[in-house]
Amino acid sequence: MPVTTTKVGRLAAALALGAALLAGCSSEGASTSCGVDRCRVTFDRGANGSVSVLGVDATFVGADGDQVTLEVAGERVSLTVGQPAVQVGGLDVAVASVTDTEVAVQISRASS
Repeated sequence: MPVTTTKVGRLAAALALGAALLAGCSSEGASTSCGVDRCRVTFDRGANGSVSVLGVDATFVGADGDQVTLEVAGERVSLTVGQPAVQVGGLDVAVASVTDTEVAVQISRASS
């Protein structure tokens, strides 16, 4: 039986939905770009944005220069740009960049 474009379209839609569900990303006051096991979260530096990624909640608390304070899985953590990722709530969390207007954070499943 030949593969039709309808079947191909349905398969592509199902795969996209599956990837979104596996990543489990949602946000308020932040933008996310998620894959299966990692998300890049960009917070507006002037607001206390929050996201739910990879099964945990993360909230931007504040930034002072290159030091960023986040609350991840109920635990408050302070990180600086360039610092190796720290494990919080079963995830690796690192600050990717800080500008005058936004803070980008990399959150991924913890490497054992």
